[in-house]
Amino acid sequence: MDQKTSSSYSSQNITVLEGLQAVRKRPGMYIGTTDVAGLHHLIKEIVDNSIDEAMAGHCTDIEVVLYKDGSVSVEDNGRGIPVDIVEKTGKSGLETVLTVLHAGGKFGDGGGYKVSGGLHGVGASVVNALSKWLRAEVYRDGKVHEMEFKIGVPQGQVEVTNKTQKQGTKISFLPDSDIFDTTEFDFETILARLRQQAYLTKGVSIRLRDENTGRSNQFYFEGGIRSYVQHLNHNKESLGGIFYLDRTVDEGYIEIALQYTNAFNDQVITFANTINTPEGGMHLTGFRSALTRTINNYARANNLLKEKEDNLTADDVREGLTAIISVKIADPQFEGQTKSKLGNSEMRTAVENVFGQAFAQYMDENPSDAKIIFGKCSLAARARLAARAARDAIVRKGALEGMTLPGKLADCSSRDPANSELFLVEGDSAGGSAKQGRNRETQAILPLKGKILNVEQARMDRVLGFEEIKNLIVALGMGIGETLDATKLRYHKVVIMTDADVDGAHIRTLLLTLFYRYLRPVIDGGHLYIAQPPLYKLEQNRKIVYAYSQEEMERLKKTFPNPEKLHPQRYKGLGEMNADQLWETTMDPDRRAMLKVTVEDAENADKIFETLMGGEVAPRKKFIQAHAKAVKNLDI
Repeated sequence: MDQKTSSSYSSQNITVLEGLQAVRKRPGMYIGTTDVAGLHHLIKEIVDNSIDEAMAGHCTDIEVVLYKDGSVSVEDNGRGIPVDIVEKTGKSGLETVLTVLHAGGKFGDGGGYKVSGGLHGVGASVVNALSKWLRAEVYRDGKVHEMEFKIGVPQGQVEVTNKTQKQGTKISFLPDSDIFDTTEFDFETILARLRQQAYLTKGVSIRLRDENTGRSNQFYFEGGIRSYVQHLNHNKESLGGIFYLDRTVDEGYIEIALQYTNAFNDQVITFANTINTPEGGMHLTGFRSALTRTINNYARANNLLKEKEDNLTADDVREGLTAIISVKIADPQFEGQTKSKLGNSEMRTAVENVFGQAFAQYMDENPSDAKIIFGKCSLAARARLAARAARDAIVRKGALEGMTLPGKLADCSSRDPANSELFLVEGDSAGGSAKQGRNRETQAILPLKGKILNVEQARMDRVLGFEEIKNLIVALGMGIGETLDATKLRYHKVVIMTDADVDGAHIRTLLLTLFYRYLRPVIDGGHLYIAQPPLYKLEQNRKIVYAYSQEEMERLKKTFPNPEKLHPQRYKGLGEMNADQLWETTMDPDRRAMLKVTVEDAENADKIFETLMGGEVAPRKKFIQAHAKAVKNLDI
């Protein structure tokens, strides 16, 4: 790295928009939450600054290290944060970036960043404010410049402590336990994020090292998002090759990779300036429009669609699609501080035009791949029409419109969804106990007979043909597929209540797959829960307690006067409990324990469902072998 390049990026490139606000009073405004997701967001903010240096062409190596004292460091070999004085603040560039909100090299003109992911300064200063201590080391001009902070407060000025041949920045910090629910970092969570960044930033080496376990990983992907698609489709049967384009246009930089598979669901992940946009935005809208139009145009031009046949729909062309859409833009307009959606309208037109032309050329030049893709989409269209016919037949009987609720459903008297709960109970026996023990005003019970269809390996027409699934959809009241309307959900708590054994776990997994693939708004709206029935009942001299794990049972045994004479009752199923016990342990809102189902990482969730429930046996066998030792209370 030559010194001229480094010196051109100085503190005059740091633009200050406003002073540091009371971040510690309202941390959620800046990092979304103070739970484990918010904790990991701190690392994301600092890594994003290093990625920005990489996107600007000044950084090739990034290393993240987890230390035994709970702290973490992020080091890069970029230009180093400027340490000279910022004219507007009278402070060094380093202090300004780390203590002033909205201060950074991403707001001004020239010398800073043409393209950036985060708001450099918002991330760094917020991390500083939410850390017990933070230490910055800047390697510039042959010197090491250091500065320390406690809860965001400088503990002195920038000091030159040593000479060095290195160049770049190292930020070390310890998250404040007074702010966060937990300060324990998860290696796998960080690893997934860094892997993603390595795919999105071609030619950059990213390392993660954990001094607690000695574990380390390194990522370097010359193929960029083409390698990303290959990774996502590792356990799927691919259909055709990988389409790839990268193009610089007036609006910015566009990079897209896609491949079709034999799956029934699509996996499209979008990014803007390497930041994941889970809610999509204009770049996704442009992509979808071009994809549908291009495939239909190809089919018409090659007589694959008959003259009177309807065009394929957007849903048809998305079945089995794996795609990564990454755009880089000078002035990204994100919706919200968490940057979940891209709002730049110019990117819709740019992506639509660039991708449409390139994909049309790809299909013309690769006729065998094009026919395979059309065959997959055409099959999806026929399944859609079959599903519509099945759904229409059900609607004609009044089922999906809620006019005829399932006979097995013991509904609650409340008609306010906010106060209504639906328990999905395994079997008629447990269903009987649940119906007797429930609060009839607010709790509805739907017994499910046996194991439902594995929807990971089924299209909508088969899903709607399965009686137990149909009963569930009718009870929920919000429809499915094209008619799904989340505002019509009849219960704002949907509780999966199955036995605490292998069969119960399997039924629970089948239901989770159904909700994830076809009824996702129930999860996204925070309405899906898993009941936690006890595993053991301990009773002696009229004293009764319940244990929800083997460890808890062993601990509770010691609270009885004659523990050696105690014989805990192991519950094999919910049906073994009488109505009072089921209410007291599992259904009473004042005493029950329930797990809320959330999707923190959609990519990882997709991978898990695909591994556990998909058609490929080898990945599932490998998963079972890897996790077998962690299984407790296994009934054989």
